[in-house]
Amino acid sequence: MFYAYKILMPLERLKRLNTKESLWLYVISVLKDRPMHAYVLRTEIEEKFGFSTGNVTVYKVLYLLQREGYVTKQKEGRRVIYSITEKGIKALDEAKGFYKKQVDRL
Repeated sequence: MFYAYKILMPLERLKRLNTKESLWLYVISVLKDRPMHAYVLRTEIEEKFGFSTGNVTVYKVLYLLQREGYVTKQKEGRRVIYSITEKGIKALDEAKGFYKKQVDRL
């Protein structure tokens, strides 16, 4: 039992580090499919990748991505719609390449 716990703990940490703590990657990945507002984005992440995020967390990540030029935002009525930029697409491609190299090395 103790051995299984030792393995599970690092695995859970790995999952957390590569999902919730790397949320920007999932945000721009979903936005590559189509522009959307934050609530739909959260739902899409949960459906496509199997983990849920907090409302505030998604808005904070979107704010930071927009500030750095990876996404843009546009008001449509009362909603704010986010879209990925060319810089965001490039960052997504680079991140995918990084993960592929790491998996190959394992």
